[in-house]
Amino acid sequence: MSDLSYANERSDIPLIGLTIGEQVEAAAVRYPDHDAMVDMPSGRRWTYRQLNDAVDSLATGLLRLGVEKGDRVGIWAPNVPEWVLIQYATAKVGAILVTLNPGYRKSELTYALRQAGISMLVAASRFKSSDYAAMVAEVREDVPNLRKVVMLGSTEWLDLAATPIDADSVRGRMAQLNPTDPINIQYTSGTTGFPKGATLTHHNILNNGFWVTEVQRFTADDRVCVQVPFYHCFGMVMANLGALTHGACIVLPSPSYDAAASLRAIEAESCTALYGVPTMFIGMLEHPTFDSSTLTSLRTGVMAGSPCPIEYMKRVVSEMNLRDITIAYGMTETSPISTHTRLDASFERRTTTVGTVLPHLEVKIVDPVTGATMPRGVSGEFCTRGYSVMRGYWNQPDKTAEAIDADGWMHSGDLATMDSEGYINIVGRLKDMVIRGGENLFPREIEEFLYTHPDIADVQVVGVPDPRLGEELCAWIRVKDGRPPITEERLREFCKGKLAHFKVPRYVHIAAEFPMTANGKIRKTEMREQSIRELGLDDSIVTA
Repeated sequence: MSDLSYANERSDIPLIGLTIGEQVEAAAVRYPDHDAMVDMPSGRRWTYRQLNDAVDSLATGLLRLGVEKGDRVGIWAPNVPEWVLIQYATAKVGAILVTLNPGYRKSELTYALRQAGISMLVAASRFKSSDYAAMVAEVREDVPNLRKVVMLGSTEWLDLAATPIDADSVRGRMAQLNPTDPINIQYTSGTTGFPKGATLTHHNILNNGFWVTEVQRFTADDRVCVQVPFYHCFGMVMANLGALTHGACIVLPSPSYDAAASLRAIEAESCTALYGVPTMFIGMLEHPTFDSSTLTSLRTGVMAGSPCPIEYMKRVVSEMNLRDITIAYGMTETSPISTHTRLDASFERRTTTVGTVLPHLEVKIVDPVTGATMPRGVSGEFCTRGYSVMRGYWNQPDKTAEAIDADGWMHSGDLATMDSEGYINIVGRLKDMVIRGGENLFPREIEEFLYTHPDIADVQVVGVPDPRLGEELCAWIRVKDGRPPITEERLREFCKGKLAHFKVPRYVHIAAEFPMTANGKIRKTEMREQSIRELGLDDSIVTA
């Protein structure tokens, strides 16, 4: 075995060579009477045969509206069944689905409509406090490329979705498509904005969905509770396409994350799998109805999006019956998953790492400056190469060249290590690394230790400027209900003799909740900026 941080995984199972539309039809033939989708709020259900028929009706309607191969069709809605129908119908006609964050405001909507050149938009009329119809009306004059808008639930939508099927026209369009055609654009907001549209192909996302669920040993008997958003790869790829490739069922508990609704859906539909970011699992564990919920049907699932505290992982396994819970790691630009914990790995491996490389992919850890592959056990930037890597950023070749090097490696911006057996551990973001007095500090390591404090429910660590040391540590803490507040002095006492002195946070910020993106990622940039303002620090200091 090499002593360098490089790994690849072979498999006797070949990659899928179909388009997404062809996969929908294959599922309808193989699993015609199996449940494909259940929507808890409305009580509606579809078998795979019914799903394929509904998709063909909608695809026929899109063709009659003049939607061409390569046209960009936007979808702006929460997790509703119509979202899935649009996902598969656009795939059958070869339109590129542009997935828009339900939390967008007017400026963000305008940017995406223009940047992707969206010619048709399908949108909910409103969601929560957002009046989508009003926002679309306000921006439409500024987006001349937007020719058609259809609001879900309107008469126009109902007519479009009920278009009599023209099988010859749909099959004729499908015959013009190739698995390597672009089929999806996702704006990678992360925590710093949304300027880049990752362009993904049928081949990218269909295969990644298959392998994520294959690692979990999905069969047609599995039912996954999808509480993660469809507009993100976690929902539309890992859940929707993953279930599709195995004939499994997706269960929609609510339009957006709702811990109580998820608990009810798992019990009512005997869900075997559960997807979520750590904050979702934590929210369910802490919900008042958790103890009275029956979760014995659960077996597996995926936790991803951000590092999970080990203590909570233990509770997820023991209290939620998720004995085969897995951790997955990746990024939108890699469709999204590159590494995944295996079910036969030890509990320690499954709770303290993000697993090993998925089949048909390569990964390596490199020096961020020189690009040299690092020795095993030494941190560097995580990179992926293979079928999952995006085509590029839509109409942004310069940004594409910055992310994907000449040899086809996608550079993640994440700091990671690889051990002697190929297991990956994410130690932080390059931009999140704190340099204190010349010491490189990784917030995740400190967060994992602080999670062991009996009064801490959640914690995030950021770096703030310091005139002597370059940066200092500030811990944002959410205290458990009924527990006393945590001061800097109490925190230092807890850390004494257990954590190196230079890793002990100097500042403590008590918060009721943390700033997050719409898909559950912590906004550390916002935390840092707020800490600087509240502490009266000078942000012009150059770090050591």
